[in-house]
Amino acid sequence: MTGRAIDMRSADPLASAGLTQAEAERRLARYGRNEVAPPRPTPLHRRVLAQLRDPLILVLLGAALLTIAIGDHPDAVVIGLVVVFTTTVGVTQEVRADRAVATLSALAAPHARVRRDGGAHEVSAALVVPGDSLLLGEGDSVAADADLTEASALLTDESMLTGESEPVAKDAGDTVSAGTVVVRGRAVATATATGSSSALGRIAALFDGEHEPTPLQRRLASLGRVLAAVTLALCVLFFALGLIRGLGVSTMAITAISLAVAAVPESLPAVVTLALALGARRMAARGALIRRLPAVETLGSVSVLATDKTGTLTEGRMVVQHVWTPAGAADVSGNGYEPRGDLTRAERPLTPEQLRPLQELLTAAALCNDASLRPPGSGSDVWTALGDPMEAALLAAAAKAGCPDPAVLHRDCPRLGEAPFDSLRKRMTTLHHLPDGNVLVCLKGAPEAVLAPTVLAEPAGILDQARRQAAEMAAHGFRVLAVAGAERLQWSRPAAEAEHGLSLLGLVAISDPPKAAAAATLAACRAAGIAPVMITGDHPATAHAIALRIGLVEDGPAGTAVTGPALAAAPDTDLTAVRVFARTDPQQKLDIVRAGPPAPGGTDPVDQPPHPRPHGCGHGRRTGRAPGHAAPGTAAGTGAWQRLLVLAAAVTAFSLMAGIGAHSIGLPWQSVLFLSLLGAQLGVALGLRARLLTTQNLFLPASVAASALLAMAALYVPALQSLLDTRPVGWTGTGLAVAAALAAFVTARLLRGAFHRKA
Repeated sequence: MTGRAIDMRSADPLASAGLTQAEAERRLARYGRNEVAPPRPTPLHRRVLAQLRDPLILVLLGAALLTIAIGDHPDAVVIGLVVVFTTTVGVTQEVRADRAVATLSALAAPHARVRRDGGAHEVSAALVVPGDSLLLGEGDSVAADADLTEASALLTDESMLTGESEPVAKDAGDTVSAGTVVVRGRAVATATATGSSSALGRIAALFDGEHEPTPLQRRLASLGRVLAAVTLALCVLFFALGLIRGLGVSTMAITAISLAVAAVPESLPAVVTLALALGARRMAARGALIRRLPAVETLGSVSVLATDKTGTLTEGRMVVQHVWTPAGAADVSGNGYEPRGDLTRAERPLTPEQLRPLQELLTAAALCNDASLRPPGSGSDVWTALGDPMEAALLAAAAKAGCPDPAVLHRDCPRLGEAPFDSLRKRMTTLHHLPDGNVLVCLKGAPEAVLAPTVLAEPAGILDQARRQAAEMAAHGFRVLAVAGAERLQWSRPAAEAEHGLSLLGLVAISDPPKAAAAATLAACRAAGIAPVMITGDHPATAHAIALRIGLVEDGPAGTAVTGPALAAAPDTDLTAVRVFARTDPQQKLDIVRAGPPAPGGTDPVDQPPHPRPHGCGHGRRTGRAPGHAAPGTAAGTGAWQRLLVLAAAVTAFSLMAGIGAHSIGLPWQSVLFLSLLGAQLGVALGLRARLLTTQNLFLPASVAASALLAMAALYVPALQSLLDTRPVGWTGTGLAVAAALAAFVTARLLRGAFHRKA
């Protein structure tokens, strides 16, 4: 299914009454459902084949065939079980994740109000068709791209599409996009584009395409190819050497096949799959759903984090943070829309005299207001806003200042009239009846529309001071509102005609503040070698101000935000030195992600400028890893290959020494060698532990103990002796194996300390 866009600007005879139900059904059949076409379900056999195409699994399958060819059926069964286990875990995780996503999508299915057959009906948003008359009200999500035919004080939240933190005023004739939310007012709109032709559909189309292999998948694929090539070369070499020495062809063929089987790490795919499955389980416990197991490891390979601003680095809620009056200013504390906080000046509480003009300012702002605050519901401790988020922020600030409750204000000062805000006037005025019979005029709006002699009866010096203060607040990324008021003995004319001769009450600085943990989170990212980058559709000044407050950039030319229009005008701009992108559209965001991460500099501990491609960690965050440049904590990190070679040599040497010693004193040396090899590997596992005696992650010592018990069972349980062709080794043989394990443990501890100091 794909949606369609049609031109609804011409007069539509059905516009006033809406479509008939029959016409809506015909258009639904023609244009399709109003939803982004979901990917086709993957058949089970394709999921299984995708798991079996892994290079290491292919090597295991080849080894299984070879063991069957030489009659080693027990080994073939073991290899087959490993393949079945690995494939089952991978397929199960994908199926469970897809079902969970489908369930969540069904729970979140939106509805829309439409006018059909002359009446209002609520239908599933998926059934909205081009030409439908959408009825929009406060809190509604716009179901499709549409043209506004009627609009009354309409404000929409477009942050989902643009990253703009402030609501956008809309008038009749403007367009609204699918996915945006009405925060104030009401409207009627005619749907023009649905499904994949809508704004949301076009954004979703940007992410279509095949998943690229993750860093772990690339490394395992490379390992599989190298292992296959080296094994084949060694088998051919041993086969040729045997023939040169005069051994039989059949004998050398069996020997070469046995060598090939022995070289295959049967347990590696199972260990990797189990580790990823445990990681996916832990992430699920923290509310993260992993659809593909390799994505768990991809998170550990991230070296660049591209993040949005609104709702990600910031709270996604407007908050009054500063207020200014001609008598003095104050800072406002508190989080979100919760009506609890304090007003302070120079970090000191205000006196009643200092607080009084601020209360007058915020009381007028609370009266000239159509929003309301909703207390926390069951299972939540978060206050929410009903209406314009900025007006809700004014209500919260008024409560913090000790102003009367909005219900009390509206009871004692009922509204007589209003001149609503619109994009031309840029201000709102309300008239209120006072208990003494006078009329109170309350006005709020943009500073440029309020701080004018035609509106305020203030000296030129006060107006200039207020303009400078408003400009300074705006330069720091705040949305600034000016508030004015006056009392009239009586007033019977429209509210708009009362907008003169008013007194300036002050200025209010509102912003979407950073989350409390944002700065610490970014600092932790940098400490882990991850360079954070902000990509937002918000205003450059706002983006720069937030970046400064969370420590993403430092003040100066290097921290300047680069805008989307500037990128479009200069497509060859070097993006590697940019930390903040503003006014970007969805396509530009994706282009920035694909262009590459920032160059190292400042406090970012990145060794070199990598050139990533997006990985499967989740859309909306830029992640990358440089070719040849492993992120910290991955298997290819600094010194990992050197440590691997040294430890492999140590394990080999200690195991062979134990085997040779057992052979010299007449013990079953092959069984001693088997036990010593396992013991040395377990010693390395314990020796590489960061904190040796910690009680965290008891799974590791428990696994080591279980492996040791299984090894002893292989030597002393008759059924396993027959299967594995082992013999008891006695106390002397066990002592040799323990000595090899201790030597490997000491080597791993010394090696870990040496590389740690070097790093």
